[in-house]
Amino acid sequence: MPPDGIRPPTLLALPSYLASHLAQIGRRVLADSLAERGLRLPHFAVLTGLADFGPLAQHDLADRLGLNRSHLVGYLDEVERRGLVGRERDPEDRRRQRVTLTADGRALAGELLTTAQRSQREFLGVLSEEERETLVELMRRVVNADDAAHARVAG
Repeated sequence: MPPDGIRPPTLLALPSYLASHLAQIGRRVLADSLAERGLRLPHFAVLTGLADFGPLAQHDLADRLGLNRSHLVGYLDEVERRGLVGRERDPEDRRRQRVTLTADGRALAGELLTTAQRSQREFLGVLSEEERETLVELMRRVVNADDAAHARVAG
């Protein structure tokens, strides 16, 4: 365990500093667990996004995941080669690609969710279950408020 006082107290009083380091830890633990399956975080995001929302236009999927649209194409190419997603022309607008999970992709998304939840419990293991739930709820409120603010600006 690192000694007390290893980090400047002024920085440890800043929520953004703490959140940044917390994100680094959580990302590392989750990325390591996904790497065991030959996947990266964007692949996980694609699979879970489609599992949550169902088939989506490619650009809509990128926007919902906060991914660059051109980068999404590469991620989709990789998971499509593995038979986890399919792309087809959107019947409502032939200029768009619609992305869907395959049966294998749906099954893997469920397995990955369990893996992700386990990795998150591990990295937040110093907190009780109630504390983890509180932390997640507080962070979700901040993210939702930011999403709402951006929606007002865009709308």
